[in-house]
Amino acid sequence: MPRQPRLDSPGLLHHVMFRGIEQCNIVKDDCDRLNFVSRLDRLSGECNIAVYAWALLDNHAHLLVRSSDYGLSRFMRRLLTGHAVTFNLRHNRHGHLFQNRYKSIVCDEERYFLELVRYIHLNPIRAGLVDGFEELKSYPWCGHAALVNTKEKSWQNRNEVLLFFGNKKKQAIDDYELFITDGLNQGKRPELVGGGLRRSQQDMPEVIEQPEAYDDRILGGGDFVEQILQQNVMETEIINPHERQQLGEKFIKRICMEKSIALQEIQSGSRRHTISNARHIMTAKLMQEYGWSSTAVARCLGVSTSAICKIMARAKLPK
Repeated sequence: MPRQPRLDSPGLLHHVMFRGIEQCNIVKDDCDRLNFVSRLDRLSGECNIAVYAWALLDNHAHLLVRSSDYGLSRFMRRLLTGHAVTFNLRHNRHGHLFQNRYKSIVCDEERYFLELVRYIHLNPIRAGLVDGFEELKSYPWCGHAALVNTKEKSWQNRNEVLLFFGNKKKQAIDDYELFITDGLNQGKRPELVGGGLRRSQQDMPEVIEQPEAYDDRILGGGDFVEQILQQNVMETEIINPHERQQLGEKFIKRICMEKSIALQEIQSGSRRHTISNARHIMTAKLMQEYGWSSTAVARCLGVSTSAICKIMARAKLPK
């Protein structure tokens, strides 16, 4: 059965998981770990991806992130490809490092945000990498330490998590720690890594009175599943070329406003980083989601068709 396309839109919350091929380690020492975390730091800022929780283990990792206009797929491609290249060079290794493609689940944040923060940050204890909760507070390869202020990281969205526990920081940290300790005996929580509501109900058949909408790419109840699938249809099924043209032009104007640049600067052929980055973002969206041809994109952005093809090749976009 062919795999389903990913679900992604700016603002969606994702639980992302990836592991080493054939269960091999994706980090072997603290230098590898530091390289990965430094890359996550840099790219989350460059791609405007919010990071709420994370755990880097020996042979796999978890992230809880919010997507942006840049797109989760592009962010993850840069993160994983960059890490694999650096890892292979350090260890004189060849070939793929990660097993298949990463797994991402769109999550109902009202229902699962805090549950996922807790589940992800308890991973080092479940994996036996730390001896207990006190040691987790100073463990540098997981987001928990940043939340309790012992290993604060500027790129981790600490305040947004703590606000769930109150406006006063010290009390919020104390309540967050109580919440985390309450989850120590919860086990692996398989519903949080795929299968969602249906999986969590397998042991409680009495609660299933009527089948709900279900999609294993989504963690949430039937109403949330239907909402996300409908949103995905609206964003990907554009009725006619005229509508594609209009939506694409609106997107270009929005990026220009967000980046504080004029369309004339995009069309000037400037290679300044801000201009070049905006041109790449526009090309990806116009071709992938709005169905513009490379010729149409080139004409609109004031560059050659070969320049658009080079952008496509670098980003590995379908031509």
